[in-house]
Amino acid sequence: MEILGVDIGGTGIKGAPVDTATGQLTAERYRLPTPIPATPEAMSATVAQVAEHFNWKGMVGCGFPAAVREGQVLNASNIAKSWLGQNAQKLFAKATGCAVTVANDADAAGYAEMQFGAGRDFNGIVLIITLGTGIGTALFVQGQLVPNLELGHIEINGKEAEKWTAAIVREKKQLSWKKWAGRLDIYLTHMQSYLWPDLIIVGGGVSQKHDKFLPLLTLETRVVPAQMRNEAGIVGAALVAQQAL
Repeated sequence: MEILGVDIGGTGIKGAPVDTATGQLTAERYRLPTPIPATPEAMSATVAQVAEHFNWKGMVGCGFPAAVREGQVLNASNIAKSWLGQNAQKLFAKATGCAVTVANDADAAGYAEMQFGAGRDFNGIVLIITLGTGIGTALFVQGQLVPNLELGHIEINGKEAEKWTAAIVREKKQLSWKKWAGRLDIYLTHMQSYLWPDLIIVGGGVSQKHDKFLPLLTLETRVVPAQMRNEAGIVGAALVAQQAL
């Protein structure tokens, strides 16, 4: 089955058709910048542009940078506050003319890692961290998702964790890998003490350079890089849509 997966991020909205049996993209992914401000109207129009690029008429799955319940947006940290209370599923369906499902973006990426990536065939407690504009978190217990955890917003040393530790912070503040790894180590140590996972998977674009920071971590918990990389959100969004059929 082919489903159009759309990964909606703080800086880019990208999509591609996905073969949900193999996790492979069946066409080259298409990316557009996330509109500023990231309002419901502007983002819906951008999602529609992605669907139009592929002349898509079938099912669409979207990963969205917020907690989502039955299509409704519950928080708005890296998107316009006007999203609060809006039903993203209905807005995207109207804009694209397609059947649409919407899930938290980290949860979607987590599904991809668990089915086709670093969490494949692992049945313990798995915490997946996505590091980018913010910090996304997904927790799987015996293969079952605990949705919408949003643990990037915990407070560490009086600051919201993602505003201190996200990958974009390293870039903006021009932190060395060692200094940024120290911040990440503190954050992951908190996650370890709260959740006691058997495995932590670190994803997001920065995971492509995992050799520069993973060896500097001091956690007892095993930490590995994500394998799906930039395709995780797209593939996972398609997998979430498949579950809704």
